[in-house]
Amino acid sequence: MGTESGADRVETITEYHAHVYYRPETKAEAAALREALGARFPVRLGRWHDALVGPHTQSMYQVAFAVEAFAQVMPWLMLHRGGLDVLVHPMTGDELADHTAHAAWLGQRLPLRLEALAPGR
Repeated sequence: MGTESGADRVETITEYHAHVYYRPETKAEAAALREALGARFPVRLGRWHDALVGPHTQSMYQVAFAVEAFAQVMPWLMLHRGGLDVLVHPMTGDELADHTAHAAWLGQRLPLRLEALAPGR
């Protein structure tokens, strides 16, 4: 059979991350969404980042969840994110691809500082 090409290779997703973006005037809405996510789902809620971190060009917090929770968390986010923009991406071990080619946006697609992400990192 031979070796698999990159196109045939199945990536291993270890978990998902949702980045919930907010501005000062939407922080209360982001806090309510965060509280609801934590109460409804088995997620890990990351710290609030009012200052920009990593590739993110707007204030945000991260929500990490297991592969098995995707089918519950993603549809709920689609319906309950309000006016907030959310980036949802898998964790495959390739941060650049995960935040770009493998990413799904709910709301507006925000620019990312891709230089903060190394391929395969």
